[in-house]
Amino acid sequence: MKQVEKRAFLELHISILLAGCTGLFGRLITLNEGLLTFWRLFFSVLIIGVYLFFIKKINKISLKDFVKIASVGALLGLHWVLFYGSIKYSNISIGIVCLSLISFFTALIDPLVNKHRCFKHEFLFSFITILGIALIFNFDSHYQTGIIIGIFSALSAALFTIFNKKVAKYNSNIMLFYEMLGGFIFIGLIMPFYLYFFPVENIFPFGMNLFYLIILALFCTAFLYYFQIRALKKLSAFSVNLSYNLEPIYTMILAMIIFQENKDLSVYFYMGFVLILLSVIFQSIYVFYEKKKQEKL
Repeated sequence: MKQVEKRAFLELHISILLAGCTGLFGRLITLNEGLLTFWRLFFSVLIIGVYLFFIKKINKISLKDFVKIASVGALLGLHWVLFYGSIKYSNISIGIVCLSLISFFTALIDPLVNKHRCFKHEFLFSFITILGIALIFNFDSHYQTGIIIGIFSALSAALFTIFNKKVAKYNSNIMLFYEMLGGFIFIGLIMPFYLYFFPVENIFPFGMNLFYLIILALFCTAFLYYFQIRALKKLSAFSVNLSYNLEPIYTMILAMIIFQENKDLSVYFYMGFVLILLSVIFQSIYVFYEKKKQEKL
């Protein structure tokens, strides 16, 4: 493996580790999923904007390019709303395991968007993941609403990664800022309608909610997506999304330690999770042997 690829994989796994902490805030922050996403984007834009203004430079881009990048950011905002909705309608472990379907949606959509042939092994490994999700869905019936929302969360995340790679020609800092700004504008525009259907007494974060949102925006947003964007410049969308299947492991361990979620999960959840884990292992073995074959040629 080249030195550039090694660095890209290191940056990718740093982002995965930070992503593993993201789901915890869905339970720690008591705001609903829409407001949580709105304020997360607000503080992210503020933090990244201040950093670029005082330390780096906010490069101007054309309106056409801004619309492209901002549209990708809108997908990210939509993903966050669905992701936190999945957690709040089930629990952290269910919400995070549903994200394993990202690899399936990527294998399905990426060839259509980027005009390349489908790879049978991607569908095979993704099918194992689907079996795992189906097992959890059928036997943990009281979590079905959260699982359905989680499936759409995985779809939106796959679309975000695929289209993010298509616009990944700018500096990572600049892309991150305009994506967060695009996501903030999009969620801000739909928020009045969202609050109409899901009214709340207070829309502003105070106390620990405010503290958690700032930590979430700084470490699990700015740093996370900075490393992810850098990795996407060197790695394929499928490799990135498949590697993110490791995220549930980090998150579930933390959820079990902090919230004792293991007491709420049935044996069928763990059976499904084992299938999902196997899909990651099989893909890793496949990639390893493919690289060995290429080295021999």
